[in-house]
Amino acid sequence: MDNSKPEEESENSDLLEGENPLPLILKKLLLSRDEMLQAASSHCMAAVLVHSPSRYAPAFIHADVPEFLFECLMCSSEILIWSVYCSLLLLTEERLFFSKCHTVYGIESLVRSLQHVLQLNNVELHKQGLLLFTEIVKRQPVEIKLFTNRGICINAIDVLMKTVDCPVLEVVVEAVKAVAAFLRKDHLSSPPVPYEKLQKLLEAVLKRCVDLSPPHSSSKHEGELLLSMSQSRVSWKHGQLLLNTLESFRNACRVAVELQSDPMAQENAFTAPCSENKETLNNFSEFLLRICDSLCIPMVMNYLERAVSSSVMEVFISALNTLFTVVPNMRDKFSKKLASSCFIRLILELKARFCSVQSNPALNQACSSFLCNLCLSLYSTTEKERTSSQEEQEMSELLQKSLPQLNYTVAESLLLLAENPEPLSLDQSLCNHQHCFILLLYFAYTLGDRFVPETELFLAIRNFLLLAQDHRDCLPPYILRAVLYLLAVCQDKGKALDSRSLCTIKRILDNLPDLSLVYIHCPLLLKFFLHCPELMGRFGHQVLQLWFSWEDCNHMETEEAAFGTSDQLNNANPLLPILKSNSSILLILLDLVCSSSVEVAQKVLMTLRTFLEKNEDVFVCDLLRSQFLQILQQLLVESSSASLQANRNLPILLSLLFLVQLRNKGMRELDSTDFKLLHQVSNLCGKCRPKDIDLLQPSLNFLYCTLHQTTPCSQQRAVAVLLSNVSLLELLQKLLECTWMWSFPSEPTYLSSEDALLSSGWLLAASLLIYQHRYNTEVHQTLSVDLRQVLNAVIFRNKKPVLLLVSIVQFLRAILQQNFSSLLVTVVQNTAQGATQPQPLSLEDAALHPLTTQQVFSLVVSLQNLLVHVYLQKDLLLSQAVVACLETLLEYLYVRNQDVALHVASQPWHRFLLLTLLSGSQKSILQPEILRLMTLFLKYQSSNIISQKEIGQILQEVAEANLVELPEATSRALHLFLCQIQSSRCQVEPVQARTIQTLLEHLPQQTNTCAKHQDIVCVGSVTIALPQ
Repeated sequence: MDNSKPEEESENSDLLEGENPLPLILKKLLLSRDEMLQAASSHCMAAVLVHSPSRYAPAFIHADVPEFLFECLMCSSEILIWSVYCSLLLLTEERLFFSKCHTVYGIESLVRSLQHVLQLNNVELHKQGLLLFTEIVKRQPVEIKLFTNRGICINAIDVLMKTVDCPVLEVVVEAVKAVAAFLRKDHLSSPPVPYEKLQKLLEAVLKRCVDLSPPHSSSKHEGELLLSMSQSRVSWKHGQLLLNTLESFRNACRVAVELQSDPMAQENAFTAPCSENKETLNNFSEFLLRICDSLCIPMVMNYLERAVSSSVMEVFISALNTLFTVVPNMRDKFSKKLASSCFIRLILELKARFCSVQSNPALNQACSSFLCNLCLSLYSTTEKERTSSQEEQEMSELLQKSLPQLNYTVAESLLLLAENPEPLSLDQSLCNHQHCFILLLYFAYTLGDRFVPETELFLAIRNFLLLAQDHRDCLPPYILRAVLYLLAVCQDKGKALDSRSLCTIKRILDNLPDLSLVYIHCPLLLKFFLHCPELMGRFGHQVLQLWFSWEDCNHMETEEAAFGTSDQLNNANPLLPILKSNSSILLILLDLVCSSSVEVAQKVLMTLRTFLEKNEDVFVCDLLRSQFLQILQQLLVESSSASLQANRNLPILLSLLFLVQLRNKGMRELDSTDFKLLHQVSNLCGKCRPKDIDLLQPSLNFLYCTLHQTTPCSQQRAVAVLLSNVSLLELLQKLLECTWMWSFPSEPTYLSSEDALLSSGWLLAASLLIYQHRYNTEVHQTLSVDLRQVLNAVIFRNKKPVLLLVSIVQFLRAILQQNFSSLLVTVVQNTAQGATQPQPLSLEDAALHPLTTQQVFSLVVSLQNLLVHVYLQKDLLLSQAVVACLETLLEYLYVRNQDVALHVASQPWHRFLLLTLLSGSQKSILQPEILRLMTLFLKYQSSNIISQKEIGQILQEVAEANLVELPEATSRALHLFLCQIQSSRCQVEPVQARTIQTLLEHLPQQTNTCAKHQDIVCVGSVTIALPQ
């Protein structure tokens, strides 16, 4: 029998290679025009090849029969097409079929044949044609390009698109299999690559797979065997479809990665210069990432609810693994999305289920490689501040070595952490497995996948730490980081560490060269260290230093602005609730302000500012003031003027000191600490130059607030302290002179840092002028002011910012109140350059000296215009300052020359001013500035400005108002207005008189103005008291 078989094969070979070889005969039949003969020829060929394609196919291939078979595909006979498909399919098993380039010759005919076949209602023909296409594109050698023409490639994609949309599941399965085989770099690298077509094809494949997925639960009918078998077959088909779909997606990802090294494949070089190029590899890669998130992952998760297949998951995981390199700049975001979607848990469950006892090595390798890439990507994302190439290399080696063997369940892995290695064992596999599992837990927990109960995890990590310390194991920093984080997470749930564990942690951390090696920028870790007194006392300063070093300053400002409620703010800044529960941490923060970098100090300042604004705690302010005093004393003793100006943290400290002072809303007695601070800050100002704005601005604000937010007794002592400081007064003199020398911006409303400092200087000088006169304080250094320049600043307003103008007006009012006679301020009036010698004064000018009549009228007109402008612009500060200055100016004029004062008060322009202000807004009569102006006109008997009829109308409107809801400033101005009506010569009717009396009785009682607390407001970086 053994001898007969070779003889038979020999006869068949002779049949093919003799004088009348069969290939030539069949080829002649194929050349005929008769489709029946052609079909018979192809049938005969298939009958021969089916016995042994490897033995008989070369003879047909050498006779060029495949070319004629491909030509027959242009016919319309389904029988002929089917037989040709069968013959060609058998020929694909022979490599010679491809090396002779028959596929290159016939691929276009095959694509056109498929286009024609798809129009026929023959499912089997569809499947056979797709099977042939799949085998050709799958077996085609890489070195022989199949699609030499981009048009054929696009036609092939169009054919695949149509077959994917076929309603028959079996055809769709074959079509998706063909897509998977088609997605190869050598099939698609003909420039330009049709990226948009590929996107549409992949999206169609994924959507078709989703559409054909069975429902979550299907009803089963007992006893219906045929139905059960049918459902089982359909379910198997769906599984095949999902597998082929995932293979298509994986191959597309591989193509994207391979094309990254091909410069010609990056974009379509034939795109017009001015048009947008969408045919780019980058767009295609981003599409793959996007469609994986929107279609691929949900599709697989839906499948996992019904069944789990190791082959499906192997392809899916390997596709995800490839995506790490598809879009490198999106790798970090992609990794976080996967980890936060519980993929670490999923992979561990797959390994425990399918990869134990060395089964499913392909799946195990895919899962291990995926976990390794995921962890390394998460490491580079979370450890951006300190990524170490050596540490990353060590972690990579650990993961690559241990992950393939880590095929335990979660419960088994937790028990693994508590295992004690053999004392003399040199095998590090147990230790490596423990470290590997801890890393997986750490990365999962940081992204919110807490798949182990905190109680069980706490015990496991605690036992691991104690065992490591008992064996003197030196844990790598990245493992110790993970251990501390996991302990912090567990402790946040209420489980506290025992003393032994705390001692172990302290011992381990003490042996570290730098705590930053194990620091994680996480609120839970911050809370972990600061809530344990044992840890805070030893490591609190270092942890807070690291916390603020890593914190984003812009992020902190955004969060503080965005969150209004205390709960939201606490979530945004987790240090705030910790500060509230343990105020001793404030001492550490204050030390950080002075000892750390400027960036860290600024972040500390913002945190303290928010804490002070949200927590009304006087004890905290006292604690801060005491600490500020110690710091300032140390700085002033140890530092020279030059070193103080170079200290970039000192301005931040002064800003916080001012914030603490500003936080006192009421009037309080100054204690010894306050006076020492006042002394230190004033001495500091005396050592500065006008250009040291960062130091002077918060310092002058602090001095100004201290003067205005205390009782008269303390205020008197504070004024004495400041006036005894000659260096401070010399600095103020320089600031006042700089007002006329520094240039101002083109836009008057803009307040630069220089303008802000000048404003604070004028405001402090005005306050010292008023309080020196009030308490008759001794003066050791005088200030010299040029009255002409002060008046010109108000009259001409040459591009001066509004706030600076307010400050100068307040100073002008203060000097007017002293009748230009003060021990502190010497008023000079320099003659303008080029002016002639001063002429003898007239009687009126002599009475108004140092003012002249012309200056008075110019000043009044300028104040009127200024009041109209700022009142319409709703500038409260300047309008109040202007009205107060008008009041003081008329009092000054009335004392010096009553005729001039009454003449100024009765100017008809005042009536136009009042009417303009009254038309500015509804119910404007009840504005304090309006009431004070009308009081002023009544006081100086200006009946042409406000008549008795208008007084009646005003009284009627006031009587209709709700007096209880009036602001304090409005109530005070209304009280003065009503009292002025009673005391003036205005003839009011008895009804109006009773109305006035009733209103006065219902208004709050007015207190002494001198002892009354002034409202302090901050405008930009300047603090100003609202004029009374």
